Amino acid sequence: MCGIVGYIGKRPAIPVLLDGLKKLEYRGYDSAGVAVLEQDAITTCKAVGKLAVLEEKLGTDFSQTCIGIGHTRWATHGRPSDLNAHPHLDTEAKFAVVHNGIIENYIELKEWLVEQGHTFVSETDTEVLPHLVEYFYKGDLVATVREVLNKLKGSFAILVMSRQDPDILVAARKDSPMVVGLGEEEFFVASDIPAILNYTRKTYIIEDGEMVILTKNGVEVTDFEGKEKEKQLYEVKWDAVAAEKAGYDHFMLKEIYEQPRALRDTLISRLEDDKVVLNEVDLTAEQLRSFRKVFIVACGTAWHAGLVGKTLIERWVRLPVEVDIASEFRYRSPLVDEHTLVVVISQSGETADTLAALREAKRNGARIVAITNVVGSSVAREAHDVIYTWAGPEIAVASTKAYTTQLEGVVLLGLYLAQTRGTLATEKIRKIITALRRLPAQAQEILDESEHIKDLAQSFVEVEDAFFIGRCLDWNVAMEGALKLKEISYIHAEAYAAGELKHGTLALITDKTPVIALATQMDVYEKTLSNIIEVRARDARVIGITFKSNKDLDKSVDRVIYLPETIGELAPILTVIPMQLLAYYVSVARGCDVDKPRNLAKSVTVE
Repeated sequence: MCGIVGYIGKRPAIPVLLDGLKKLEYRGYDSAGVAVLEQDAITTCKAVGKLAVLEEKLGTDFSQTCIGIGHTRWATHGRPSDLNAHPHLDTEAKFAVVHNGIIENYIELKEWLVEQGHTFVSETDTEVLPHLVEYFYKGDLVATVREVLNKLKGSFAILVMSRQDPDILVAARKDSPMVVGLGEEEFFVASDIPAILNYTRKTYIIEDGEMVILTKNGVEVTDFEGKEKEKQLYEVKWDAVAAEKAGYDHFMLKEIYEQPRALRDTLISRLEDDKVVLNEVDLTAEQLRSFRKVFIVACGTAWHAGLVGKTLIERWVRLPVEVDIASEFRYRSPLVDEHTLVVVISQSGETADTLAALREAKRNGARIVAITNVVGSSVAREAHDVIYTWAGPEIAVASTKAYTTQLEGVVLLGLYLAQTRGTLATEKIRKIITALRRLPAQAQEILDESEHIKDLAQSFVEVEDAFFIGRCLDWNVAMEGALKLKEISYIHAEAYAAGELKHGTLALITDKTPVIALATQMDVYEKTLSNIIEVRARDARVIGITFKSNKDLDKSVDRVIYLPETIGELAPILTVIPMQLLAYYVSVARGCDVDKPRNLAKSVTVE
């Protein structure tokens, strides 16, 4: 979603702001803007489109002032436009504000401000903020922002700059992520760590309900009531180069090829001999045995990982599992209590709907285990236990390595529950762990043999519709394959349980419709094959995905993508990789923006 960057220090602010905003492009955006303070005046520059458009408007002869704020916007209230882009100003341009989140009571606030004589120029909820600051300002910016915060309902990370107080920035957070960077006589505030890594590795992770006062002399953190908070310094260890393309044409391709490493890292220290060891899950054996039901709650790609988790946990642990889309979970009065284990999955750890579901489940007494990729994220902090997926920074909007490591996360959790509750034979656990250890090398094998997928992608350039089919776990991962294709190539793609084809879907099959058929679940292979033959009878072009040992499928499809052999329960981790590559190469062939597809955002931090 939106990205925020602020700077106060000793170097020109605009290059710092632009550099930080570029590092936040992964969050998705449709417009961008900056504001700087110079000679007792606030100067803004805003533009619809990519940051390159903003840079062109700014030119090279920009202000050398050393204080400023910047923003990338993903539209929620009002269409993408220069007027709706941030930063927003008050009537007299005394105050500038950037904001991530949603002000739920903005209509009420806006109507009241209009009655007080304030004039609005945008369609956004954000614009009420500088007007509120203007209305309540009595000479103390910090006190004013604190008063404004008490008027707001919703989620927000805000950053305020004032020409009345030229040596200070004030920031605050409620539900939306924020980090502060500590330099030498210079300080930074941003939505995420990559925005400031070129300048400092020393950071404060700002918590909900905290305000930050930044000057050239230092940083003070308080709660919304003004009580000073003691912050723990977090020093970033990972390299900024990890967020660069490293020679690949796109971040997405780089991240696809990073999957063998990510899969290997996620297993490190979690497999000992023939056991799963999850030291980060602080549950006694008695507690683990007390659970009567499991919920898995997530959004988008993470939800697809949860669907796989449902099958594995039910099969291995013999507990009923419900998988919920997070945005629906808390509105249906779910039957959650102290005997319920709720697993929340989120790459960023900041997904608004997933956080809301987590909090609802927690209020009802459930035990929360989070599977997330971001250390110190909101999900990680609020869950009782966290299984980190060591995928590393994922920049492309379309998730790849985060998904496969999430699958590993649910596998590890499922095995851990099974071995603790005694629901899976020791020999079966040993077999799965042996197969798990092979996955990183097998993922590399798929990548090394992927040139034919690039050729296959050319046949999709003029395609308007595509279908993915499979049974059981193959159907679950088919959903992720369809999502990848539609979100980055803009081809309409749908996934269906293969047995449901007769119930309407066959009416859509023509000779112009490619069908990707997944056939790795050998216990239902014959039934899947019957469904493949059904779509072939309607002249569909069928691309099959199966194991190298299964040469039988070649007789019933037009093309086959072969996978290294693994057990059926782990097949989704390998099956998705050729579908990721297919989506990537189709997107490139169609001339789409692979890393930043239209209308989408990496981290969805509003409902």
